Amino acid sequence: MSRLWSRFGARTAAVALLSVGVAGGFYLGEDREVQQQGLTAQVGFQVDRAEYRYQHERQADHRVDAAKQRAAEYQARLRAAAAAKEAAERARQAERAAASRKKEREEAEARKKAEEEAKKAAKPYDGPIPASCNEYSGNRKVGCALMIQDGFGIDQFPCLDKLWTKESGWNHKAYNSSSGAYGIPQALPGSKMGSVADDWKTNPATQIKWGLGYIEGRYDNPCGAWTHSRNTGWY
Repeated sequence: MSRLWSRFGARTAAVALLSVGVAGGFYLGEDREVQQQGLTAQVGFQVDRAEYRYQHERQADHRVDAAKQRAAEYQARLRAAAAAKEAAERARQAERAAASRKKEREEAEARKKAEEEAKKAAKPYDGPIPASCNEYSGNRKVGCALMIQDGFGIDQFPCLDKLWTKESGWNHKAYNSSSGAYGIPQALPGSKMGSVADDWKTNPATQIKWGLGYIEGRYDNPCGAWTHSRNTGWY
């Protein structure tokens, strides 16, 4: 309002002065004409100066408003950039946490699997344990009795049963023509069993005694021999 007043006030004052000048000129005559023209020019100059100041102040206000707008936009961009950076960091932290949890689960699963495999290796047979050798018949019953006589627990017999079932089916006359292995334990050559008795070709007990000695010397017990056979295909 002050700038508008200065602008229009100056113009009003100029008009008033011109009116006075005209009236004065009418009464004072031609001698006052030159003075009136000078006054009119001075008033016009003042009006122009007021107009210039008004435009200058208006431009200055515009520059201030524009600077404030740019500053506000810059601050908004800074806040947006900070928010985006914070969101990205939270996303990275969430990804790292998820990756860490996944790694922990995988490691736990690997440990569990390793423990299960270790237990399985330590106990290759986890099926039912016979109450006594009377649950078997034929060469199996003889083998069970001789195994216990040699100091092994009855829990070892399921492993021995699986091992010699695979090797010969507990047939004391089983012969492998390609390798020359013979008897229940598939001794190679079969004549090795002669260290127990001369009837190694026909006596299941002789073959079983030799086979148990061989197993104890190399694998400690029947389950150790069965584990090796299962892993390699032979014992």
